[in-house]
Amino acid sequence: MSQAGWRKWHRWIGFAAMPFILFAAITGVVAGAVEMLSEDEEAREKARERESAVKLPAATEVWAEPLAKAFAGASERARGALIDRVTIDYKTEPPSVTIYLGKPGGGEDKKLVFDAQTGSFLREEVYIDKPFLVRLHSGEAFGDWGQVLGVLWGMALIAIIVSGIVIYLLMRKTGRKGLGRLFW
Repeated sequence: MSQAGWRKWHRWIGFAAMPFILFAAITGVVAGAVEMLSEDEEAREKARERESAVKLPAATEVWAEPLAKAFAGASERARGALIDRVTIDYKTEPPSVTIYLGKPGGGEDKKLVFDAQTGSFLREEVYIDKPFLVRLHSGEAFGDWGQVLGVLWGMALIAIIVSGIVIYLLMRKTGRKGLGRLFW
């Protein structure tokens, strides 16, 4: 294909893809900034610097006792609730057990956090599998068709980049020196 043909396709792809790429860029920037500035990120950064006190092979009591205490506390707070998952985090201060509760019929409800050593209740938080901004950025917030659109705008971005690189290579002038080799 000629340089003019590549430029024509590049413009059409860019024009059609512009709203989707702009949407992906804006939601990506916002989601990244929110994640970077969140308290959760600060806690994860601090946890990376700590070393867990638990090593393998771990005695059964190391995980069984914290779970038993947390389950007992959760039963008092939310008898009959559905359990989605359970995590033990040995690197938090204090080490914790988190019980994620679901709703009848599916969906997330809340998470209960307990001290892994004492079993005392620490806090209750909203349980959301993925934050809304992440689901919005991926298109998942709009259902299956949103995810299809997410894949399509990703493919459009790839097509824009590839056609732009081809145009760049076709427009480069031979025999130039220094930065002139890169920029025409």
